[in-house]
Amino acid sequence: MCRDDPMVPVPYRVAARRPETGDVVTLDLVPAAAPIPDPEPGQFTMLYAFGVGEVPISVSGLPGDEGVLRHTIRAVGATTAALSGTEVGHHVGVRGPFGRGWDLDATDGADVVVVAGGLGLAPLRPVVRHLAAGPTGRELAVLVGARSPDAVAFAGELAGLDRRGDVQSAVIVDAASPAWTGPVGVVTDLLAHVQVDVARAVALVCGPEPMMRFAARALEAMGVGPERIQVSLERSMHCGLGRCGHCLLGPRFVCRDGPVFRWSDAAPLLGVRGR
Repeated sequence: MCRDDPMVPVPYRVAARRPETGDVVTLDLVPAAAPIPDPEPGQFTMLYAFGVGEVPISVSGLPGDEGVLRHTIRAVGATTAALSGTEVGHHVGVRGPFGRGWDLDATDGADVVVVAGGLGLAPLRPVVRHLAAGPTGRELAVLVGARSPDAVAFAGELAGLDRRGDVQSAVIVDAASPAWTGPVGVVTDLLAHVQVDVARAVALVCGPEPMMRFAARALEAMGVGPERIQVSLERSMHCGLGRCGHCLLGPRFVCRDGPVFRWSDAAPLLGVRGR
C-alpha cells in the first residue's frame, strides 16, 4: 500500500457499533495499519465499504477520542447501508481527514448557539462536548430538531445537557408521539427562547440546506452577524481533494474549502448549481 497516496484507503477495524435510532448507528473504528491523522471537529473522511463503494462521513468524535475514530452513519443507500451494517471485528477503509472544520478559535470568549437539524448533530457533537467541558462564563445553547422523537440521535447525551444548569438545551420534533412532552415545530422556533449576548455570540449550524438558510436568517434577525455564523455544507463529494469537481459550488470546492463556511461566504453560493 502506498501510504503517501491520499486516494488509497487505510483499513480500520470496527471496535464498537452502537445503534442511535432505527436507521442510524455510530461506529468506533481503530486502525489496522498506520492511522490517518486525527480529524478536527467538522472535518470528514471518506469511508469505504469494501466491494460496495465510498461515501463522505463527518467525524462525530473528538480528536483522539478514546483512541478511536468515531463516525455516525444513516443508512440511506447501498454504501451507507453496508457501512452501518458492518459488524464488530470487520473492516472498512478510511481516507482523510479532509476539509476545513469548525473555527473553534472564534468561540473563545463568545456565547455560542449550536443549531442542528436531523443528523446534522453528528458533526456538531464534538464541538458541543468540547464547549460543554470547557470553562464557564459563557452561554451555550444547543438546539436540535428531528422528524420525530424516535429520530433523535444521541438522545442520552442531550438529556444530560438538559439536566445541566449551565447549558440551554432543547429538542423539537416535526411530529410528536403520544409520549412526547416537548415542543413540536421546526428548530428555528427554539431561537426565540435563547438568551445570549448577540453582540458577541457565535452560531454553528448544520442540517439540511433549507433548514440552515432559515436558521442563518433567523440568527441574523436576532443580531448575530453573518461573519459569526458558521454552516457546514453537504454536497456530492467524491474525491475529498478538489480534483473531481463533483462538489463545486460556484468557485469553491466544498470538500477542500469547506465543508464549514462562514454564512457571509456561503449565502451567495447556495443558489449556485453544482456539477
